[in-house]
Amino acid sequence: MLLELAKLLEDWISGFHLFQYLTFRAIMSALTALAVSLLVGPSVIRKLAELKAGQVVRSDGPQTHLVKAGTPTMGGGLILLAITVSTLLWMDLRNRYVWIVLAVTLAFGAIGFYDDYKKLVLRDSRGLAARWKYFWQSVFALTVAVTLYLTATTPSETALYLPLFKQVAVPLGLLFVPLAYLMIAGFSNAVNLTDGLDGLAIMPAVLVATALGAFAYLAGNAVFSNYLQIPSIPGAGELAIFCGALAGAGLGFLWFNAYPAQVFMGDVGALAIGAALGTLAVIVRQEIVLLVMGGVFVLETASVMIQVASFKLTGKRVFRMAPIHHHFELKGWPEPRVIVRFWIISVVLVLIGLATLKVR
Repeated sequence: MLLELAKLLEDWISGFHLFQYLTFRAIMSALTALAVSLLVGPSVIRKLAELKAGQVVRSDGPQTHLVKAGTPTMGGGLILLAITVSTLLWMDLRNRYVWIVLAVTLAFGAIGFYDDYKKLVLRDSRGLAARWKYFWQSVFALTVAVTLYLTATTPSETALYLPLFKQVAVPLGLLFVPLAYLMIAGFSNAVNLTDGLDGLAIMPAVLVATALGAFAYLAGNAVFSNYLQIPSIPGAGELAIFCGALAGAGLGFLWFNAYPAQVFMGDVGALAIGAALGTLAVIVRQEIVLLVMGGVFVLETASVMIQVASFKLTGKRVFRMAPIHHHFELKGWPEPRVIVRFWIISVVLVLIGLATLKVR
């Protein structure tokens, strides 16, 4: 929106030419989203408290979580608001990739909102039935996967790239669709499983989004992508605007979500953020790198799968409680220690992911 306005004004005021630079708009997008989060956050928290949309604590979980009961949830709506406002202000409105990522983010956010609203406001403990949640996640994920496949204009947009290898691309053909579906739906649920402690999920999401913004910027630049031997995706650079908005909104939310949290994001935020990260990775063709950078989300999901499989097959549990962050709590780690150590792991994994740009 502001880009179109700047184009009209730059003939009279040369400073508006600055809006043509992706890096400038990505930074401004992050700052705008951060500002929206910080300014609107207090009123959103008050409104959620009035609705009595408070956290429900598991009786079999760590006893230290009992004090969290009643803390306003569904704060992920604040993240979605900040992302939407900032992205629409700073994006190139003609770019299809940004519209796709924004649409899937809001669609998965709507699924999470309905689930949260039923459980927390309407006091329906069942929420949205699991089968219907997965059904709508599948519908939206498949829609995006098929859309990206049908609108692809170059072979690089549907090939699987292996990090650490130069120009190694596996043509996927129709297999692109199930891969994209798994990345989008899978990461949506992975972030949701990770969102169990104050700030645990949002900071890794911010780090991964920032790194994916760098990948998007480089993939969208023919010179940089050729030099770094990464897939060239025309138009993908504009996704740096969305990544900046996600990072800024996430940091703004963390202001209120840091231990001890004033608000939790709920499914409305977790499902949306995970779907956004998955979609971004699919577009810039960095699915494998996302699995590395988002290793904390992968670990949390794997711990649940291992726990369920072990209990069903042997009747025994591998972890004291799953997801794995609860395992460490029950071992005696204070909640802030678990959170910060998981953050540190995320920083290391994101740096490893970024290093693949040169290690080829």
